[in-house]
Amino acid sequence: MKPPTEHQAAPEIIDLLAELFGISPQASPQAIRLNSAARSAGYDYSIALPGHRLLAEYKNVASAGPLANALPQLKQAAEADPDGGLPLMVVPFMGEVGRKLCEEFGIAWMDLSGNAYIVAPGLRIRIEGRPNKFLERGRPSNAFAPKSSRVARQLLAEPRRFQAQVELARQTGLGDGYVSKIVRRLAQEHYLDANAAGAVRPRDPNLLLGAWHAAYDFNRHRILKGSVPARTGDEVVHRIAGQLSQAQITYAMTGISAAALYLKLAEDRLATVYVPALPSRALLQKIEFVEERQGGNLWFVVPGDAGVFDGSQEQAGVCCVSPLQAYLDLKCQPERAKDAAVELCRKFLKWRRHEK
Repeated sequence: MKPPTEHQAAPEIIDLLAELFGISPQASPQAIRLNSAARSAGYDYSIALPGHRLLAEYKNVASAGPLANALPQLKQAAEADPDGGLPLMVVPFMGEVGRKLCEEFGIAWMDLSGNAYIVAPGLRIRIEGRPNKFLERGRPSNAFAPKSSRVARQLLAEPRRFQAQVELARQTGLGDGYVSKIVRRLAQEHYLDANAAGAVRPRDPNLLLGAWHAAYDFNRHRILKGSVPARTGDEVVHRIAGQLSQAQITYAMTGISAAALYLKLAEDRLATVYVPALPSRALLQKIEFVEERQGGNLWFVVPGDAGVFDGSQEQAGVCCVSPLQAYLDLKCQPERAKDAAVELCRKFLKWRRHEK
């Protein structure tokens, strides 16, 4: 279902606020008064309801770029409001990155799918877990699809330097027209700054990575899950690395395996390894691999795009994907993955915002 326009969203916002604040549908037209604000106000609607005044901004997309652009203006407008209006961001569906941005700016939010986080004196509303009502059929194209994400990867490899599009094309191995299309998409969503010559760099590298993480889908890769005999995760990682090297097969550990090596943690029982193609039956028999659809201790992954190997480096004698790729792949991993992702991000993937 297509998200509503600003004009179309107004009645839906009233209905949702009535539900959130316990106002009956019959009473809501009188109890909730919504007025459109001037274009220069910094918000779209002024909303009055019993005991509260809201300054609501509506975006019909919840991409991190547009939100990061709108939230400072909304916060500034609320701070300047003589009646102390509560700033409220409204979107069709609020994703993980959007929630973190709203939290960072201290701004309440709700989405037209029924989720909300609104905190004010004497008020606390928190609703999570309702599905996105506005999912489009099929996979919408995005700048973080496997092949397209080579551009984001190259931009984050040197986030402080402006890079010309012809240079991005050369570094990523993509065509000039393809790179131009991806750069234009990223610029439209406010992820990029450009200089006078048209070269670009991430406006906020952390925001670009967060948006990529939110869009990232590990299941786009081809995954063979199973088990091999081993007493520890460390044994699995080093044994498989040795066997693949001996067979002259390109590989790189990822996910919790790579994170453990980068962070010098105890190896997790699950080893996840990228390979260009699934190992031969002979090799699988040699390592005593048994396929297990539900998990196991070894996942072979054939990537949707070879860009996952970019930036790979050796750690303790084992080839690992870059910290950036390991961080993305931790999103799908079980057990200690969440804590490892936080630590990997803190140590390798935090950038200061560019000076204005």
